[in-house]
Amino acid sequence: MAPPLPEYERHDALGLAALVASGDVTPTELVDAAIARIERDNPRLNAVVHTQFDRARAEASGALPDGPFRGVPMLLKDLMAEDAGEPCTQSTQLLADYRPQRDAELVRRFRRAGLVVVGRTNTPEFGIYGVTEPVLRGPTRNPWNPAHTPGGSSGGSGAAVAAGMVPLAHGGDGGGSIRIPASHCGLVGLKPTRARNPAGPFAGERWAGLVCEHVLTRSVRDTAATLDAVSGPDVGAPYHAPPRVGSFLGEVGAPPGRLRVAFTTRALFGTATHPDCVAAVEAAAALAADLGHEVEQACPEYDQRAMVRAYFAIVAASGNIYSGLWYPVIIAAITFVVGMIFVPETKDRSIHP
Repeated sequence: MAPPLPEYERHDALGLAALVASGDVTPTELVDAAIARIERDNPRLNAVVHTQFDRARAEASGALPDGPFRGVPMLLKDLMAEDAGEPCTQSTQLLADYRPQRDAELVRRFRRAGLVVVGRTNTPEFGIYGVTEPVLRGPTRNPWNPAHTPGGSSGGSGAAVAAGMVPLAHGGDGGGSIRIPASHCGLVGLKPTRARNPAGPFAGERWAGLVCEHVLTRSVRDTAATLDAVSGPDVGAPYHAPPRVGSFLGEVGAPPGRLRVAFTTRALFGTATHPDCVAAVEAAAALAADLGHEVEQACPEYDQRAMVRAYFAIVAASGNIYSGLWYPVIIAAITFVVGMIFVPETKDRSIHP
């Protein structure tokens, strides 16, 4: 049976909010549409690992804030994004029963924007890997090809948005964890400037400032509008990004002037870049050049192995910056560092039974 509200997938988050504002649909109808698609598609994708449907329906039928996304359903990654009373497991058995007693500031701002949280999405243990295959919940599959990975560590969010379960979902990015799933799933994935979005109250910064939280979406304007809605320092932030000038959404479609663009097809960790990825990067560079921008193939020189060691030393030294539990993530990070001392060749990331 077809899920309700067939036009649901045809709109991005701002488009759905416009339908609510015009009275064409209600927030409850949007939440029911999201729930129906999660129940239909999640058994084959394993993107959503916790549902809070009753709470979402109650919020949707109540007095929602009059924000830019009023009534639009979303999902939170099960890493950071603490939501009072709901699980926050970080995909580790050690935290399987952990439920925070208060909201993260970012989650509070999501709700202030009118968004309705319907559940939480899968992630690798502690968010360290670029694929989403935790022992706790099993692998998430890519909706474009379930034999392949959606990437990570925000792989559950990427798969859910790409499948049309929700128009946007939370993610966090310390080393590609928003951008990798966006690339794997054909989405918009922006890692904001450090401290652009709030990290508190559970941490002032994460991984020495490398971790930045935002969303995965299907449109640039949704990504920009979300940044307008949630950015800015929170109380106790150790530092903050320079104040924005104007609206991020207002910049979408505005003439950018002539930009200087550098690109590379060089692999960061592996020894080779897949030909499909090379072709996509080169096509984007050619398009930028055709639009009149200054485009150059360039990449900083660096010691790949030293960079890998330094990166994971930061991860290990930071401890578990998500919920104040230091020991488990230090062990996980050091274990990963040992495996990365000699940078491995790129491996097939197909998911096998």
